[in-house]
Amino acid sequence: MVQLQRRQELQVRVEYHSFALQESDDASLSLPYPDGSEFGKYLNVFPGRLDFYSAGHTHTAAVTVEVWDGPPAGWSEADWEEQEEGVLETAEGELAVWGMERSDDIVLLGDAGGLWRVRVGSAGRAVVGQLTEDVGVVHGVERWLMQFWPEQA
Repeated sequence: MVQLQRRQELQVRVEYHSFALQESDDASLSLPYPDGSEFGKYLNVFPGRLDFYSAGHTHTAAVTVEVWDGPPAGWSEADWEEQEEGVLETAEGELAVWGMERSDDIVLLGDAGGLWRVRVGSAGRAVVGQLTEDVGVVHGVERWLMQFWPEQA
């Protein structure tokens, strides 16, 4: 039976519609965030890095990160305005959270690197897009769920 290993609730600063998770020790990355980011691409996977495209320009997104020991069940496509899957190769298994600057938040996938499957869904996109245009900075309107599990599971 697949088990949840860790769950984190994060408040992530989104700037210019974008944020990322990348190797905590980013000195070894050939392309650190935000280099190579593609405007409008929902999930962009690089070695040691995941970029996310938000519907809102500048705001704080509510991000839940779950680490599982295998593919989690119970995903409902109806819960998400947008969703995608990818595979991340990480050297350490420890990811830093980035807006335009690195935050203090760390996502621990495991004790070592390897290949990690990620499933990402987000909701509140239409609302946050409109609010950031009409009101300005908002908090927690756009919600993200990121589920990670080892690729070989």
